[in-house]
Amino acid sequence: MTAGAEAVVGGRRAGQGGGEAPAAEEVLLKGCEAIAEAAIRSGLDAYFAYPITPQTDIPEYLAERLPPLGKTFTQANSEISAINMVYGAAGTGLRVMTSSSSPGISLKQEGISYIAGAELPCVIVNVMRGGPGLGTVYGSQEDYWQSVKGGGHGGYRMPVLAPATVQECADLTMEVFRLADLYRTPALLCLDGTLGQMWENVRFHEPDHANLPPKTWATTGARGRKPNLINSIIIEPPELEAHNRLLQAKYAQMEQREQRWEEYRAEDADLVIVAFGLTGRIARSAVDTLRSAGRRVGLLRPISLFPFPVSGFRALGARPRRWLVVEMNAGQMVEDVKRTLFDLGRVEPVTFYGRLGGVIPTPDEMVEVAVKDLAAGGAR
Repeated sequence: MTAGAEAVVGGRRAGQGGGEAPAAEEVLLKGCEAIAEAAIRSGLDAYFAYPITPQTDIPEYLAERLPPLGKTFTQANSEISAINMVYGAAGTGLRVMTSSSSPGISLKQEGISYIAGAELPCVIVNVMRGGPGLGTVYGSQEDYWQSVKGGGHGGYRMPVLAPATVQECADLTMEVFRLADLYRTPALLCLDGTLGQMWENVRFHEPDHANLPPKTWATTGARGRKPNLINSIIIEPPELEAHNRLLQAKYAQMEQREQRWEEYRAEDADLVIVAFGLTGRIARSAVDTLRSAGRRVGLLRPISLFPFPVSGFRALGARPRRWLVVEMNAGQMVEDVKRTLFDLGRVEPVTFYGRLGGVIPTPDEMVEVAVKDLAAGGAR
């Protein structure tokens, strides 16, 4: 399945199952609005959040759209309240969601850990802004570590998908709802604030939510059966160890089945740029410029940040090459790139270029850095 000229998307194409999406009318939406509308079309029952820039367009959109549909919209009195409302509503089997931006996601971490421990499905959206601290309202990718390493206490993981276009904001929102229900887990959509505020045309398709397991665990009343009990407290260490082993087995299953990536003009590349989200989109322009100048440069864009797309690196084969990681942070994903190459037995140079505090790298910057990197490796 392709995504543009000479681009290959690895793993399941978000939201499309095994076939192409049916034709649909295009609508012009912001990234945040596309997420909100896709959530509604995914069967969202209840949304709990607290406003923070640059994601406030999501609650504004849902505040208008959900009540007429008979669905629940609640603005909590804090981020901590919102995530605990998600915990309670998810326990009843409802399809639920919250969203925030970086500092707000930090406040939700304890609740997210409880939800992961209780094995409850829900969707969390982080429209990232620059930090640390209150930082700036401009977009960044400085929450990568927080997102892919679990973020809260206890060593849990959750699927994390990173869109690069407003269309992918819609498609991957539908997909994180599917993953949440499939694995009984919180699932995260992670994008920078610039993409959240970007306007583009979107085509919505029907969500691929067939064959999801029944929610027999939900607290929906106990008439005719034993009551269900949902919590994340297990006092006895051997019992908690057994529970953790079950969780770790689930995360290993995600790593086998749910890797997603885009490869663009990388098969014969001497240098592969690795970048996610909006930065990966910008890198495509840099690749085209470099290719037009006769330089063999390609792109590998992780779409799933967890599980990290090891298979995308493996699929490029054993041809010797250099790797350039570009991020809107000080170098967080670069650790996963190095670990992946090490695990694949590849001893190849990995360099990094990043912008911080909400500054967006330009295609010209990437071209300049790539040319220097190629020269360092003796390639032209």
